[in-house]
Amino acid sequence: MKSPKVVVEGLCKVFGPNPKMAQDMLSRGASKDEVFAKTGHVVGVHNASFDVQEGEIFVLMGLSGSGKSTLIRLINRLVEPTAGKVIIDGRDVAAIKRSELTSLRRTDMSMVFQSFALMPQRTVLANAAFGLEVAGMGRKEREKRALDVLEQVGLATFAGKLPAELSGGMQQRVGLARALAVNPSLMIMDEAFSALDPLKRKEMQNVLLELQKNQRRTILFVSHDLEEALRIGSRIAIMEGGRVVQIGTPQDIIANPADDYVRAFFEGVDTSRYLTAGDLMQANGVPTLRDLDQTSVAESLNGSAEYAFVLDAERRIRGFVTRDAMGNMSNGTPSLKKIECISRGAPLEHVVSRVCASTTALPVVDDEDRYCGSVDQAAVLKVITRNRGGAHV
Repeated sequence: MKSPKVVVEGLCKVFGPNPKMAQDMLSRGASKDEVFAKTGHVVGVHNASFDVQEGEIFVLMGLSGSGKSTLIRLINRLVEPTAGKVIIDGRDVAAIKRSELTSLRRTDMSMVFQSFALMPQRTVLANAAFGLEVAGMGRKEREKRALDVLEQVGLATFAGKLPAELSGGMQQRVGLARALAVNPSLMIMDEAFSALDPLKRKEMQNVLLELQKNQRRTILFVSHDLEEALRIGSRIAIMEGGRVVQIGTPQDIIANPADDYVRAFFEGVDTSRYLTAGDLMQANGVPTLRDLDQTSVAESLNGSAEYAFVLDAERRIRGFVTRDAMGNMSNGTPSLKKIECISRGAPLEHVVSRVCASTTALPVVDDEDRYCGSVDQAAVLKVITRNRGGAHV
């Protein structure tokens, strides 16, 4: 198994002249507010530990002041840590020389901010090529690379324009293009889309997801917006008071919020639409059998079940048999009926449309078409009722 792209271990940042005193209080269970009230020190991050896998979008989210922006600035060492480690591709960023850090930022790590931070006197092309210029790449080569990236974000035809001639959404695309131009393996995006109106924001999320399909970069994405985090995140880390309080996939966090703080993020949000067939399925909801003979079918359907799924030796679905078929056997073998399978990663919308059109539960299969479980109308209704509007029962 590959090593994680980023490893954060026991990372702490206390702003003030005597961070040790504040850390001692924190280790005894004091809150960020208590530390500030007693010492005047500000706790940015306390004891954060997590891994970020190569190619994932890892979202850091929390309310304003929770420590998420400080945490990413510790990761790229714009802020010096009080304690702990940040390991990127096996190198401890907190311990490397300044020259090595500068090189890392120029060639393998890019940052996209909420403010577009474009240079108003430079064209879109020159803005997109700026990182390459700083890295010392020749003009012809860097402009070719920048133009390729502008093409990817849909702005090639605006290469000669100035930022002021573009809309906010287009300016943020230029910021994204500038970050992509240096071909970083790690991108850090701090509230990158939060200054945009809702439509432009969704549009930029789509651009990012589309780019990610093809390029599989590792992205650390800071957001305070739950819907954005659920939409783009492979995994989400939720922060409160400088601490990481929960890490998991969107589905993990929806299904098992760690505490009331995490649960409060879901108020008024229809979380059900972020669930997949894998979240809805029951592992043993429908009997399964391998051999399509009278004895096997009779044993599988000896309870209240009206049908059973038939699997081959690789646990792939062959079809299903019904209790009625027992009385209609030819050559002692019940007739096998075909059935549609649903991918484990299928979104709720697809699951609902397929399950509602079926009189039976439908089998859920993995990426190799192997049987995982089943989903029926009752399971869909139960999950929608539980999650809609952020209600948890």
